[in-house]
Amino acid sequence: MDRSPAKPIFDDLDRQLIALLRKDGRAPVAKLAEIMDVSRGTVQTRLDRLLSSGALLGFTARVREDYDDNAVRAVMMIEVAGRNTSHVINRLRGLPELHTLHTTSGKWDLVAEIVVENLTEFDRILREVRLVDGVMNSETSILLSSI
Repeated sequence: MDRSPAKPIFDDLDRQLIALLRKDGRAPVAKLAEIMDVSRGTVQTRLDRLLSSGALLGFTARVREDYDDNAVRAVMMIEVAGRNTSHVINRLRGLPELHTLHTTSGKWDLVAEIVVENLTEFDRILREVRLVDGVMNSETSILLSSI
């Protein structure tokens, strides 16, 4: 029996709110309400529901990809042994150096974007990921420039 929480159902207002937050996660409730042409209470209620359901995980700053030319950025493809994907994802989500983590189809089960300050940290995070129980294989490519 599947005991995972029910997937939230979004309406157009929820989608509009999420889109606005993606553009500016720090926008005040009053400004969101004005843009959406609804009351502040409606926006706050929607925000609370989206947060409590887990659909909205939090708020973050969006930073230009090239803000730090000294950062080491890489993409790591990860193969997971057997049915360990959920366990591996839970362990990897705790690593702040992994900025994004995606499930995929094909040879690789997961793709992670790594951002670290230097090659020493890069080496350390590669070892940490490879030591996670259930990680069977990986391949990593350093990103040299964005075009």
